[in-house]
This record gives sequence, structure tokens and C-alpha cells, in this order.
Amino acid sequence: MNHFRISTLLFAALSLFSISAQAEKSPEAKMADSNGAKVEHINRDNSLNLPFSEAVRVDNILFLSGQIGNIPRQMKVVEGGISAETRQTMTNIKNLMASQNLTMNDLVKCTVMLADIKEWPAFNEVYREFFTPPYPARSAFAASGLALNARVEVECIAAIK
Repeated sequence: MNHFRISTLLFAALSLFSISAQAEKSPEAKMADSNGAKVEHINRDNSLNLPFSEAVRVDNILFLSGQIGNIPRQMKVVEGGISAETRQTMTNIKNLMASQNLTMNDLVKCTVMLADIKEWPAFNEVYREFFTPPYPARSAFAASGLALNARVEVECIAAIK
């Protein structure tokens, strides 16, 4: 990744944090901070009344909230273990990206949280189905107590062309 992209990502992250106090306005509000960054909070359907945005766009960077393998618009994780949950998680990410006219190829970074790091190979097997090289940068770690007792959660950042 070149220095310009790294600088852009860092600026976007800093901008996001600097305006978090302003984020209590409407869910779809566009606003600008003192640096002139345009911010959009994306909530396709907040019928579950969750206390976070599905994604936040800061200029040409899209920050996706962590996704788990829940059935859309339900507080229930799909059955079938790590493979089924990973497939649903990645499908949820793909659908959120598509709602913004983006594809999985626009993802530049994913952070993976696994309830059991021993399930990493099974996770990777399904994860690969959703990408073609070059893959996004990625971190993975074991986490205790994911939402809804999920086996996996994936948080992503996309670059908008």
C-alpha cells in the first residue's frame, strides 16, 4: 500500500473519531468536521434498534461495523457452526457493500474475531470463496464472548473509487 493510501486511511480514521460527538443527529445525516470531511452514517434498516451504524462513510473510506452470521433483521445466528456462520457473515458484508454500490474487491482491510482460534482454517476456507487475489489486508485474533454467542465477527474498511 502506498504512502498516499496509508495517509488517507489514517486521516479518515482520525476524522471519524473527531466527529463522533456530532454523530447523534439523524442516522443518515451528512455533516462536515473542521477538516471538511464529509461523513455519512449508513443504516439500511435499524428495526432492531441497535446502538451503532452499520457503516460510516468518511469521504472515500467506508468503515463497516463488525458483522456476525446473523439472519438479516433477526437477533439470531445461523445454525451449522463456524462454516455456516462464516458464510452468513461474509454474505452480510457482501450485501452491505452492494447496498453502497461496492464489491468485495473494494475492501482494503478486514479484522477477524474468532471465538476459537482453532477454527481459523475452517474460517479461511469459506472466507476465500468471497475474494479473488489480491486479498484485503487482514488481522485475526481469538475473542471471548462475541455478540449472540457467534463463532466469528468480521469488521472491514473499504476504499471507494
